Amino acid sequence: MSLKDKTIFITGASRGIGLAIAERCARDGANIVIAAKSDVAHPRLEGTIHTAAEAIEKAGGKALAVKCDIRDEANVEDAVAQAVEHFGGIDAVVNNASAIFPVGTKDVPMKRYDLMHGVNGRGTFLVTQKCLPHLEKAENPHILVLSPPLDMRPMWFGPHVAYTSAKYQMSLCVLGWGEEFKGKIAANAIWPRTAVATAAISNVLANDDAMKQCRKPEILADTAYRVLTKPAAEFTGNFLIDDTFLYSEGVTDFEQYAVTPGTDLLPDFFVPGEEDAPTPPGVKLMDLSNLSH
Repeated sequence: MSLKDKTIFITGASRGIGLAIAERCARDGANIVIAAKSDVAHPRLEGTIHTAAEAIEKAGGKALAVKCDIRDEANVEDAVAQAVEHFGGIDAVVNNASAIFPVGTKDVPMKRYDLMHGVNGRGTFLVTQKCLPHLEKAENPHILVLSPPLDMRPMWFGPHVAYTSAKYQMSLCVLGWGEEFKGKIAANAIWPRTAVATAAISNVLANDDAMKQCRKPEILADTAYRVLTKPAAEFTGNFLIDDTFLYSEGVTDFEQYAVTPGTDLLPDFFVPGEEDAPTPPGVKLMDLSNLSH
């Protein structure tokens, strides 16, 4: 199945993973709605909705750059209206926008707490809700969320309960929508096994050596593309780890996604055990067992 002439509404697509997904879909000739706040250059974060639009069109797609704060209901309604007016409908929504601040309870300012919960959980719900009337009319509608499997082990909550609970709100939406829209609209989540080299993660790691042990955003772009081209009525309610899913799809070369090929990779948060998400052959991760959580 091709995404040619399909309209995909992507939040946070001005840079990083969102932009990589947009460019991969654009190679099919898709219409991409870039819904993000970055309409002017940021001193520490590369890319704007306008530079993203240029990249998407260079890749072969059509782009609509819309400045949008997904915490603001009127903003989201306006962005969706612009998308429908410009492209005639919406075939898929990719909830990529997310706020991250993985620190302990005493170090989380409430402004940061509100940002994470407003963007991650509320923003994902709000954007999807406003896109729903148009997804219901689409031929093969998809909701895709960049969020992890729901793993209730304390090890994922203890170090950063504010961030974990905000991120899991996104996953709870997928769990619910997979059931609510079963047979009509697909709802799936994708998540990386390893840290991904983006500007946002660079700010978190603050370590050039650690960035060399990440993967490129293209691994999630390829994962998203394969999900969005699945039959919506059949492929839904899944929480997918990127390389496990790609391996099941026949991909065997994972070195192509490494920032530094041959290097052991930095594991991401929230990845389940081998019984649920087996690591593909040849993929080597750093051993963090001697580090405290």
